[in-house]
This record gives sequence, C-alpha cells and structure tokens, in this order.
Amino acid sequence: MITADLNGKSVLVTGGSSGIGLAAVELFAGSGATVAMNHLPEDNRAPEEISRLAGAGLKVIAAPGNVSKPGEAERMVGEAIQALGRLDILINNAGTPGSLQPIDFADLDAMTEEFWQLILSTNLIGPFRCVHAAAAALKATKGAIVNTASVAGLGRRGSSMAYGASKAGVINLTKGLARALAPDVRVNAVAPGLVETPWTNPWPDERKRATIERTLLAKAAKPIDIAQAMLFLAVHGHINGETIVVDGGFS
Repeated sequence: MITADLNGKSVLVTGGSSGIGLAAVELFAGSGATVAMNHLPEDNRAPEEISRLAGAGLKVIAAPGNVSKPGEAERMVGEAIQALGRLDILINNAGTPGSLQPIDFADLDAMTEEFWQLILSTNLIGPFRCVHAAAAALKATKGAIVNTASVAGLGRRGSSMAYGASKAGVINLTKGLARALAPDVRVNAVAPGLVETPWTNPWPDERKRATIERTLLAKAAKPIDIAQAMLFLAVHGHINGETIVVDGGFS
C-alpha cells in the first residue's frame, strides 16, 4: 500500500462518491488530508459515504456540483476551496460513459449529438473547468493535479468511440496543462484499464472475461489500485505531463 503524510494538506476529488473517486477520497483522507468530495447534487450515496468516513475519524466534506455544467463547476470549486482554506491537490476524476452497456464502434447511429455533448462536456471540458477555477489556489501551494484518463484514450477498446475520444483528449489536455501551469503546478494522469466499479458491473461477463484473459495479472483492478497511482503522482515531485497506465499488463 502506497502511503504519504498529507497532514495539513487539502484535496478536492471530483466524482468522489463511488468507484475510483471514493477510493481516492478514502486514501487521501486516510493519509491525513482534508478532502472535499465532489458529487452530483442528487447523488444520495455521498452523504452516507461522508458520514461513514467521518465516523472513521477522517476529514471529509461535501462539495456538490455538476462539472459538466459551465458555471456550476467553477462555483463548486470555489466553494470547496473556501471551505478547505487552501488547495494542494486536485483529482479530476468525474466522468461518464454515457451508457450502462458498451456501445459497438460500428453503431455510428448511437453517437448522437446529445451523446457527444454529454461525454465531452463531462469527461474533457469538465476537468478543464475545474483546473481553470482552481489554478490560482494550486499555484499558491505549489500543488498537483491528477486527471483520470483511460486506456481507451490510448487506442484500446473502451465503452464507446466517444468515450475513447474524450479520454484521448484528457491525455492531451494533461500535457497542455502541465505546460500552462509550470513550474508551479504539476499535472499528470492515470489511465486505468478494466476496474471493478459500479460502471463496469453491468458489462457483459463475456467481455470482462476476455479482457482479464488478456491481462498479465489475470484480474481486473480494484478502485484502490487506481487511487494509489493517483497518490503517487500527487506526491512525487519530479513527474510532470505524464499519463501512467494502470491496467495490470493488458496493454
């Protein structure tokens, strides 16, 4: 287990109420940080998880807001920073596959304008909105940003063509932001492969088995596996503009 001393540090995790985001909230808070858990305002899982973590002695506060909506993302970030008092680490994890089941790449009719708008506004523009709103606070603390990309953004098969394109954009955005915010703020990304989360639970078992059979470690990742990579990138002081693949050797 990767550990770090984050006492006195403040962290904002977007999309933090389940899956990889929740694992990141718990890991960073368990390392001593005060963590703002971003979640959709209507997500009733968030209060339950925050109560559970607070009961374990961890410092976690709510940061409701939808990063896919211009203005709302910026408001959420500003209010979170005000509540935290500072911001040392931003974990841009909020995203959406847009559908419960994978969409075959040949099904071009499923890639509607509305679907593209949802995917890009959440997965690609959302992280930029959050970084733009948090940049000054992160510069003040010489902080770090970790974005959640995907192996789908590196040309592997993802949940849809649009999803893969959005994550390829995140990988490129990571490099651009690393240049834009240097030397004060480091910006990196993780690119998970198959992870056991509420997103992938409804996927066909055959598809998941086929992926695991091609994975050198012969298993899917757990959310904590991705969260540990995020923690490593957040605290390691000489990695910048990189995307680290965490897929158990699938690639």
